[in-house]
Amino acid sequence: MRESLKFYIDGQWVSPAVMKQLDVENPATEQVCGKIALGSAADVDIAVQAARRAFTTWSDTNASDRIEILQNILAEYQTRTTDLASALTEEMGAPSALANGFQVGLGAGHLSTAIEVLQSFRFEEQRGATMIVKEPIGVCALITPWNWPLNQIAVKVFPALATGCTMILKPSEIAPFSGHIFTEIMHAAGVPAGVFNMIQGDGAGVGTALSSHPDIDMITFTGSTRAGIEIARCAAPTVKRVTQELGGKSPYIILDDDAYHKNVAGAVASMMGNSGQTCSAGSRILVPASRMDEAAQIARQTAEQVTVGDPNTDVAMGPVSSRVQFNKIQGLIRAGIEEGATLVCGGLERPEGLPTGYYVKPTVFAHVTNSMTIAKEEIFGPVACIIAYRDLDEAVAIANDTEYGLAGYVAGTDLEQARKIARKIRAGWVSINDGFDFNCPFGGYKKSGNGREWGEFGFHDFLEIKGILGYAPEAAPS
Repeated sequence: MRESLKFYIDGQWVSPAVMKQLDVENPATEQVCGKIALGSAADVDIAVQAARRAFTTWSDTNASDRIEILQNILAEYQTRTTDLASALTEEMGAPSALANGFQVGLGAGHLSTAIEVLQSFRFEEQRGATMIVKEPIGVCALITPWNWPLNQIAVKVFPALATGCTMILKPSEIAPFSGHIFTEIMHAAGVPAGVFNMIQGDGAGVGTALSSHPDIDMITFTGSTRAGIEIARCAAPTVKRVTQELGGKSPYIILDDDAYHKNVAGAVASMMGNSGQTCSAGSRILVPASRMDEAAQIARQTAEQVTVGDPNTDVAMGPVSSRVQFNKIQGLIRAGIEEGATLVCGGLERPEGLPTGYYVKPTVFAHVTNSMTIAKEEIFGPVACIIAYRDLDEAVAIANDTEYGLAGYVAGTDLEQARKIARKIRAGWVSINDGFDFNCPFGGYKKSGNGREWGEFGFHDFLEIKGILGYAPEAAPS
C-alpha cells in the first residue's frame, strides 16, 4: 500500500495544514492501492511563500549553475526508472513495457533536451543601443494530468528550473505516486530549498488556490478544456500568465498510395497506445472514400491483434484510468452506435475474460461523419473513427472542422504532397509519417490551449522580456 501523506515544501517533507486523505484506486483491480493527503489553500500559501523566498536567489543563478542541477536530476532519475515504472503501472494501468519504455523515457528525454537547450540559450541580446533581456517570470504553478504523468511533469518542471523560476507542482490525484517519486528525485539531486515544491490534492482544494493566488506569476496546466477554462477564470483577476495544453480531436490523414495498408494499420495501432488516453492521438482517421471498406478491414485486423489485460503482464493495452473514464467511454461508444456509425470491432462492455478492472475493448467505427458525437468529442479511450474524404481539399476541410487544434498526422509516400497538407492543418503539432522530435514545439490552436512546450520553445513561456533602452551609446555618425 503506497502512501503520500506529506507535501514537499521548502526542501522538507511536511504534514498538511489539515489532514484529509484520499484513496487511490488501481484501475486494473478496482482496489485501493494507496492514499494521499489532500492539500488546501493553507498549504498553497506556505508553498508560495517558500517559492517566493527562493526566487530571490535562484533567479540570480547563472546557466552553468542550473545545468549542474539538471544533470544531477538526470543522474538520480536514471537510478529510479524501475520505481517510476512500477508506480505508473499501479496508479494508471500502463502496461509494463509502456511504463518502462515510453512513459519513463519521455521524462528523461525532455530532461536531456532541456540541458542541451540551456547550454546555448541566449538570455540577452543587444540590438543597437538597446539590450533585450529574458528574465524568469517568477513563481509558477504546475498542474499536471494522469495520462502521461512524467512527460507532463517534465515539460513543465525542467524548463521552469532552466530559466530560473521557482515552482509548486500539483500532480494528478488520480495518478499521484509517480509525482511523489519524482519529488524524491528532486530532493536527492540537491535542488535548493523552496525552488521546487509539491502539493498533492484535487482541483477544488489545490488547483483553484494555485490559479487564484496573487503571489503566483504563472500557471501552466495540462488537462481537459473544461478545467482549463475554469483555471483561466480563476487566474484572470490576478492577471497572471496562463498557458494550457488541453483537449484534442486530431485528424490522421491517410493518402491513397502503395503504403495505404501499412499506414491505416499504423494509425489504428497508434490510437490504441496508452489505452487511447493521449490528448494528441489521431482519433479521426481520414481515408479515401473509395477505400473505406478496405480501411475498415485493415482496422479490424489491427485492433483484434491488440492484447488487453493485466498491465503487469506482456500485453499491449491495460485498463483506462478510472471508473469515471470507463463510463464516459462506454457512453460515447453507445452514441456512435445510436448515431449510425458502423461498428467494425470492439464496442460496449469489458473484453471477454476481464470482469474486473476498467478495461475497454479496442474499438473501431467506420463510415463516421464529422457531425457525429464520436467525431466531435474527445473520447480519451481506445476508439478510432474512420471518416471518408473524396479529395485532399475535403480531407483538409474535415481535418480542420473541429473546435480543437492540438495535433495532426499525414501518412503517405509522396513527401511533397504530405508537406502541403501538413501546412494546411490548423494545429500546433503536425507529424508526417510518424516523425518525432523532442525539440519540436508542442501545443494547440483553438480550444486545445495556448503556449508551447518541448525543447527551446518550452523555455519561452517561463520568461519575461525586458528592453533596456540606452544600454549602449549610439554609434557616432560616419
